[in-house]
Amino acid sequence: MSALVFVDTHVLLTTVDEREPAKQARARDWVRWCWTARTGRISTQVLNEFYHQAITRFRATLPVQQARAQVRNLRQWLPPHLDTYTIDGAWALQDRYVLSYWDALIVSSAQQQGCRYLLSEELLHQQRFETVQVINPFELLPDELPSTDES
Repeated sequence: MSALVFVDTHVLLTTVDEREPAKQARARDWVRWCWTARTGRISTQVLNEFYHQAITRFRATLPVQQARAQVRNLRQWLPPHLDTYTIDGAWALQDRYVLSYWDALIVSSAQQQGCRYLLSEELLHQQRFETVQVINPFELLPDELPSTDES
């Protein structure tokens, strides 16, 4: 099995953003790969951010019912509920790496789920937060991901 990959909100939003077709295609390739490899992970924070942004920014191309259907589908990745360990982990990451609380919460959620990678355009490509490495999905293809025995 491939290493677990946490998918940030922005990557999911890019899959429905038709303004940049090349980026949209790349984001869709990554999400499809996560589904096929059964490695995709998210958090309830990501689900909520995705839904809110999708219905406010993309309502013309992504009606509310369709956005809800996508959220229901993504729930198959079984995002855990926010717990005290994730919050405490986020605070530690926020202090250690000078992250915003919301970014720290994403990284902490990835760590709590045992993810090796975090797909994000918002954080620095290849930056490492202890056990989690950031991958910018627009700089690297899924088949270019380092194998499990590398790192």
